[in-house]
Amino acid sequence: MAKKNYTAEDIKKFAADEDVKFLRLMFTDIMGTIKNVEVPISQLGKTLENKMMFDGSSIEGFVRIEESDMLLYPDLDTWMIFPWEGDKGTVARLICDIYNPDGTPFAGDPRGNLKRALVHMEKLGFTSFNLGPEPEFFLFKLAEDGTPTTELKDKGGYFDLSPTDLGEHCRRDIVLELEALGFEIEASHHEVAESQHEIDFKYANVLEACDDIQTFKLVVKTIARKHGLHATFMPKPLYGINGSGMHCNMSLFSKEGNAFLDEKDAMQLSQVAYQFLAGILQHANGFTALTNPIVNSYKRLVPGYEAPTYIAWSGRNRSPLVRVPASRGMSTRIELRQVDPAANPYLALTALLEAGLDGIENEFKAPAPIDRNIFIMSDEELEEAGIKQLPANLSEALKGLREDEVIKDSLGEHIYTSFMEAKKIEWAAYSQYVSAWEQDQYLELY
Repeated sequence: MAKKNYTAEDIKKFAADEDVKFLRLMFTDIMGTIKNVEVPISQLGKTLENKMMFDGSSIEGFVRIEESDMLLYPDLDTWMIFPWEGDKGTVARLICDIYNPDGTPFAGDPRGNLKRALVHMEKLGFTSFNLGPEPEFFLFKLAEDGTPTTELKDKGGYFDLSPTDLGEHCRRDIVLELEALGFEIEASHHEVAESQHEIDFKYANVLEACDDIQTFKLVVKTIARKHGLHATFMPKPLYGINGSGMHCNMSLFSKEGNAFLDEKDAMQLSQVAYQFLAGILQHANGFTALTNPIVNSYKRLVPGYEAPTYIAWSGRNRSPLVRVPASRGMSTRIELRQVDPAANPYLALTALLEAGLDGIENEFKAPAPIDRNIFIMSDEELEEAGIKQLPANLSEALKGLREDEVIKDSLGEHIYTSFMEAKKIEWAAYSQYVSAWEQDQYLELY
């Protein structure tokens, strides 16, 4: 969605013209969960003066109770009317950054942290880091009491139509709602797995794109429920079928244009592109805990279900971690295929940007592309080609993060410490849980 450069006076006029009654001040916690403080429109003036406070001690990973007061600084360009919430009056939203009471940026704010990485990017001479995300999701039926089930809505497959794709009407309404909110939808279709869907929207600068991802998730879940369905961005909700990814198409721009393009190169990729790509590969073990942040993420990252498991790149096939799509010119980009939609987009893209910038600053050399199916290569062939695997579980991913100083620094001490503490607890709880699979396998045998 195009930036509008709104002013406070613009916002006041919009609120009056649309007869807005309530204002949602939205932000994202460290785990990627959307939060909001809802205020009556009478508080708009206070909001626009950056004087709206909230209790940060109640938010995962923010602050301790003795230092709980935080300020919400709204980004005026994120003004949006939610058309589905008109029963009690029109509701608008603004996405906010989090600040300390003394007016300094809060170190635990994921969105503010991404802005810090963008300052680093600009110091290296780049003007924009663009992101085109491809989030996938499942639509499951709701039980009679409104709770989610894992009952499939349809038996459709890749690009299927009605009547096989019974989620088509819901997906179409989601697209219409997104377009009404200003999204430019490029494609929507049924994905490979039953009840799995994908809606692609136009790329944008990374901050706007991350805002769009969070808004997209909110819209998808809201419209799905109106159809009696539950939309989930859980990476692997069912055994035996493909999981949901969120491929990230990334490119750097400078004043001259797309910094990844060099028409004289055999692949029409610049040295900047190769170095950025090399940085991504070099730090893959370090950022996986951020791009694939939950225990369930690693049920998707297994051979046989189209998700990557090997650290390599290619300009042709889709089995490696990174692919270079065929489009060139302004559309020249690299596609990272491991990211899943459970990721906090602000943290994941901060890490990916800093990984790529590290490759540029230190002039990393990209390895040779792998243009064959990695999934059928033998262990000997993989070793000979120098191809390593991604972390196999959350514990391995946390170890990779702990050992990668560049990725740790990209998060800052506050976010890194809070994230690691929460994820260690998650892994410990999972490790102690006795699953139905274990009972089925071992109860009688032993």
